[in-house]
Amino acid sequence: MKTAILIPCYNESMTIKKVINDFQKALPDADIYVYDNNSTDDTDEIAKKEGAIVRHEYKQGKGNVVRSMFRDIDADCYILVDGDDTYPAEAAVEMEKLVLDGKADMVIGDRLSSTYFTENKRPFHNTGNRFMRKAINTIFRSDLHDILTGMRAFSYDFVKSYPVISKGFELETEMSIFALDHNFKIAEIPIDYRDRIEGSESKLNTYSDGFKVIKVIIILFRDTKPLAFFSIITGLLFIIALYYFIPIMISYLYTGYVLRIPTLIVAAVIFLTAVMIFLSGLILQVLKKQHNQNFEHQLTLIRLNKKNR
Repeated sequence: MKTAILIPCYNESMTIKKVINDFQKALPDADIYVYDNNSTDDTDEIAKKEGAIVRHEYKQGKGNVVRSMFRDIDADCYILVDGDDTYPAEAAVEMEKLVLDGKADMVIGDRLSSTYFTENKRPFHNTGNRFMRKAINTIFRSDLHDILTGMRAFSYDFVKSYPVISKGFELETEMSIFALDHNFKIAEIPIDYRDRIEGSESKLNTYSDGFKVIKVIIILFRDTKPLAFFSIITGLLFIIALYYFIPIMISYLYTGYVLRIPTLIVAAVIFLTAVMIFLSGLILQVLKKQHNQNFEHQLTLIRLNKKNR
């Protein structure tokens, strides 16, 4: 059984040595891959000296790095972790066991049930994590505790079937929703989170990355649950149509005359638009079901390919 430690890096020269050394102690038989993403410091040189397998991804963004990692590397267990030394390497032992024992396709390192809210000093990040967790659990009827964690473990099936769409840090949200939507086995283990060391700069932008994550949630909600998504829009349009139509209807019942004909036309157009949107959602739901069937077939081929490796 082969395990690969995947460390995407951009300017992590202050911490990458310790991260590599910690994982070498925790999982001495694992291969450690450091993918440098156009660092301007000596991150890649330090990683080489510490015995990591160093490769480069020249398209900027964590999503682009992880896409290359998942395409290039074959293993039975993949452990993805940031290079900023905020996650404990010792937690990887239990995460690896869950994947190799077949108990999970994705193991989430749950910071929020542990030390995150006391260790994290970046403004609005705690509120943002709570909001994202609540939104995804509500939409997808799940009970995940940490949506945005940067430490996860994956099975071969997950890695080779997961199409990385996001380019940046919205990747973690995309992974969580993909696993929920395709019925992968998910496990969570609490891990101790520690904030970045002094002088180590975060690559996250609280506002722009937050908006990107919200956008991803909306898009994936539309793509994975089209009938529910378009039904919400349909319901809102129906309410608007009724708001304009009911006074006209009451007036007609009392007077026998149709007043405000332009308003009636607007209400009728809104109503017809709502019907068309609902039918679109119904059609897309059928297509989504066909996509899920094709995905299961693809997953079977991936498993056969793994056996033949």
